[in-house]
Amino acid sequence: MPRKTLAARAGLVAAALAAAPAAANERMPATLAGHAFIPAFSLIAPPADAPRETWISGRYAAGPARVDRPYSVPGTTGAMHGNRQTGISLPFIGQPLQGFSGFAMNRHADGSIYAIIDNGFGTRRNSPDALLYFARVAPNWQAGTVEVRETVFLRDPDRLVPFRITHDGTAERYLTGADFDPESIQVAGDTVWIGDEFGPYLIRATLDGRITGVFPTLLDGREIRSPDHPALTIPAQAGREWVVPRSAGFEGMALTPDGSRLWAMIERPILAENGQPEGNFLRILEFDTRAARWTGRQLRYRLDEGATAIGDFNMIDDRRALVIERDNGEGDPSLACPNPQQPRPDCFPLPARFKRVVLIDLSQTDAEGFVRKIAHIDLMDIADPEGLARIPTAANRDLRGRFTFPFFTIESVMRVDDEHIAVAVDNNLPFSSGRRLDRAADNEFILLRVPELLRAR
Repeated sequence: MPRKTLAARAGLVAAALAAAPAAANERMPATLAGHAFIPAFSLIAPPADAPRETWISGRYAAGPARVDRPYSVPGTTGAMHGNRQTGISLPFIGQPLQGFSGFAMNRHADGSIYAIIDNGFGTRRNSPDALLYFARVAPNWQAGTVEVRETVFLRDPDRLVPFRITHDGTAERYLTGADFDPESIQVAGDTVWIGDEFGPYLIRATLDGRITGVFPTLLDGREIRSPDHPALTIPAQAGREWVVPRSAGFEGMALTPDGSRLWAMIERPILAENGQPEGNFLRILEFDTRAARWTGRQLRYRLDEGATAIGDFNMIDDRRALVIERDNGEGDPSLACPNPQQPRPDCFPLPARFKRVVLIDLSQTDAEGFVRKIAHIDLMDIADPEGLARIPTAANRDLRGRFTFPFFTIESVMRVDDEHIAVAVDNNLPFSSGRRLDRAADNEFILLRVPELLRAR
């Protein structure tokens, strides 16, 4: 057969394969194309007009008593992950540059990425001295560094937040981690939208951090709350007075390409009236950005077996979106402790096993409203043929040519171009490790080549 005919047929076959629908949630390959990081122990100065006390952060993160002496209390991974020391101590002089918890779909004009920083140290009680802000970051994949081009601190001088905040009596009223827990971000023109976990609330702000609106969450026409909602008092009944579990509000929030709609996803299953999870699925709620109201429309996202939560949610076109789906583990599974109930310093009691980026189609739902999962990649099994990994991974197996992302909270994902996505970790400074047993996790960013995933339909 003539060579030209063979080539033409091969081209037709390749085109047909590229256009063919993927099998249900089919696994696609991923190759490491870049690895960059901000060192874990990175601090920034608070704004010049912020209260002087914000020069020290983490004074309440070591326990119920305030600790004033900087760097006097060692950080640990906590009981769930074995209480291993991470090598960084609290409190800090300055504000921590950590907790990257979501990427905006739209970038700044200079190409940098808008990224939200979370509430500081994990809870409302322990974060009143952690200031809330978002940043513009630019990974340099060749150098392995991440430039922080701007940090924008959130403030409420117009008194639009409907409850007392930590710095209530000041002029600028800078927000702290005792006020909100921001976990997702989108930028539409000159407006910033932020998803909060404490209310949960949807927050609207300007590009320079001024709050212009705070919107309670409505589901089926009624406000839903978490146990951290400022209106609740103890005891409050689970399943009735609050239905969103603690630290499970708007972890992911996608913006439609035309900027008219937000799809806000609750991180974990909400509770039924009996106080138990309503099912192994998550609610996705639609918000009209122009009318500034919840539309009442909702979708459902089913968690796969082994997953407990999502980490981020971003559109790649007018129908398809990327979702980080994960378990609660950290550390390579080859170093799992023989007995999880007896953790040791040389092993991970709850290692990472389920870490995925899933491609979904919001326009395709079944009769119960569940969105279609098209395909996924496994963040625990990434090809690294060029040896681009920059940080060694503690493991009891040969990882040559392979790269893993064994972190507890992987919370940022976005499409970079037709073949690549970027993923980043929330390092929970100074509490998470994952890459190594005795060292706090850095703020890692990875560039993944995933053309098959991005073409899947």
